[in-house]
Amino acid sequence: MATLIRKTKLSAKPKTSTYDVAEHLRTPEEMAAYLDAWLEDAPDDVSGIARALGDIARAKGMSQVAKEAGLSRESLYRALSEGGNPSFATVLKVARALGVRLHAQPV
Repeated sequence: MATLIRKTKLSAKPKTSTYDVAEHLRTPEEMAAYLDAWLEDAPDDVSGIARALGDIARAKGMSQVAKEAGLSRESLYRALSEGGNPSFATVLKVARALGVRLHAQPV
């Protein structure tokens, strides 16, 4: 999650608020576009792609995604966290539960 800094008119001190991308992923199209952007812009960033799946899972509801993927909620959080390293099988289960499909194309 990123932190946004805003200056208020009444104070010179910046006010911060947490930005959570999951709050802005409302439709299946937005979720798929977000994952596609990660796959396109950072195809070698395995941790980033796993976090993107985690962002989408949080937007959809982590408990629901875990249930549909056949995983515990805790293991799903762990696999899709910043330090997580999900297996390819887990990635495929999560993608299916999220309603997204990975796509291959020639480079």
